[in-house]
Amino acid sequence: MVDPFSEPMRLALREARAAADAGEVPVGAVVTRRGEVVAAARNRMLSDADPTAHAEMVVLRRAGAALATPRLDECDLWVTLEPCAMCAGAIALSRIRRLYFAAPDPKGGAVLHGPRLFAQATCHHAPEVYSGLCEEEAGELLRSFFAARR
Repeated sequence: MVDPFSEPMRLALREARAAADAGEVPVGAVVTRRGEVVAAARNRMLSDADPTAHAEMVVLRRAGAALATPRLDECDLWVTLEPCAMCAGAIALSRIRRLYFAAPDPKGGAVLHGPRLFAQATCHHAPEVYSGLCEEEAGELLRSFFAARR
């Protein structure tokens, strides 16, 4: 069993808080390989003026660059929110070994909700998925962020 308060998820939560401080939706992500952090990132859509700059996309790009490969098959991804369809597609294409995420996203998620991308016959690679790690903390961070904007 995975410790829900593992260091990679704690780091992802720190990245999410930093995103919120910058006015970005508070999502953070970390890629590890053999238990070592390869890359960490947060949402950067506003700061980069890039609609694809979700935390998952940014961290996958950084991990690929750090390891000099587009294949992250020995890597695990830790993220504070269930990935959307775009990010789930990138996770499959990068061949992430395991996906750990905190809060579910019934509206925009694509792993356990919506299209359930990894369960589709056209998905050539599906990581092992572990959900609910630090769910309460990540969910509260998101709720607080959006409540302050309403």
